[in-house]
Amino acid sequence: MLGALIFLTVIVLVVLYVVVLYNKLVQGRNAVKNAYSGIDVQLKRRHDLIPNLVETVKGYAAHEKGTLDAVVQARQQAVSFSGGVAERAMVENALSQTLRSLFAVAEAYPDLKANQNFIALQDEISGTENKIGFARQYYNDAAMQYKNSVEMFPGNLIAGNFGFIAEPFFQLDEAAERAVPQVKF
Repeated sequence: MLGALIFLTVIVLVVLYVVVLYNKLVQGRNAVKNAYSGIDVQLKRRHDLIPNLVETVKGYAAHEKGTLDAVVQARQQAVSFSGGVAERAMVENALSQTLRSLFAVAEAYPDLKANQNFIALQDEISGTENKIGFARQYYNDAAMQYKNSVEMFPGNLIAGNFGFIAEPFFQLDEAAERAVPQVKF
């Protein structure tokens, strides 16, 4: 009788432990999804600002059609993208690169640089880029916590049996983004 009670207690404790670990994994997965939605909101905000920026630049730099077309095409790819996190990061990196080239073109047009609409849009995009950076960091922190829960013992036993998979990080792959700026006097 005592042996059966001990056995039953051990079984109940194991089941409770599995339930707690399972719930922790669900909570982690949901935190990662929530963090990704924060990135998505900021990326959509950037996508919405780009057409206004392109129209403003068109008026001043009409012969820079190639750069404008590249920005429009990169935006369209980013807006219509529906893949995973890593692929989304690559598409957004391409959009960032075309925006940098557009701002570089703007440097050659003093009237454009002085245009209040352009300045306001440039500030909005710059602020949005900062928000994207913060959202990306929050996502990567949540993904790291979740990844640890999925891969570390004993969570890996539960995760493997219930189909929990670690989420990839949202990373910038551009060498220019990772390069150390050089200061020259």
